[in-house]
Amino acid sequence: MKSWHIMETNNPAYSTTAFLHHPAELQAEIEEVGFQVVKLLGVEGPGWLLPNFEEHWTDQAKRARLLAYMRAIEDETTLLGVSAHLMAVANKIKTHP
Repeated sequence: MKSWHIMETNNPAYSTTAFLHHPAELQAEIEEVGFQVVKLLGVEGPGWLLPNFEEHWTDQAKRARLLAYMRAIEDETTLLGVSAHLMAVANKIKTHP
């Protein structure tokens, strides 16, 4: 499922033109260029969906609990697409002549 977000305005309040990866597509692209994926991670995870995120982030105990939850699910394959951004950790596959 390839997806592009095209910025059709010069309004800086809107997002830029971007390609939106499905997690499986990102992994496939990385493997196509000779890397082995170690982990795919959701950068924000679903935490950004909290309607009172700022309250959780500014309270030290709530922040710690939120971060613990996010770490517990950061590489859960079924939840990667909830994150607005993905990060891949990969190793270059060594080729021998």
